[in-house]
Amino acid sequence: MSASLAPECNEVKEKYDNCFLKWYSEKFLRGTSTNDECKPMFDAYEKCLSKALSERGIDKMLNEVRQDNKENDAEHMKPVSTTDSYIKLS
Repeated sequence: MSASLAPECNEVKEKYDNCFLKWYSEKFLRGTSTNDECKPMFDAYEKCLSKALSERGIDKMLNEVRQDNKENDAEHMKPVSTTDSYIKLS
């Protein structure tokens, strides 16, 4: 597994990564799971990472970038219809 952006979150990220890979390969791909059993671990990792980014002042930079790119994101994240996909591929 890859390390976390914040070294202090490596342990909780590793737990989440292991859980997710096991759930994904053993349950999701086989169609035997309808929920993400690893969500509590993901939430713990997200909380740890958010705290670390905040302590380093990186959260403010991320928010600025997100604000600056809202219109760009809206344009590129909108759903594509089957017809649009066909036209673009032709």
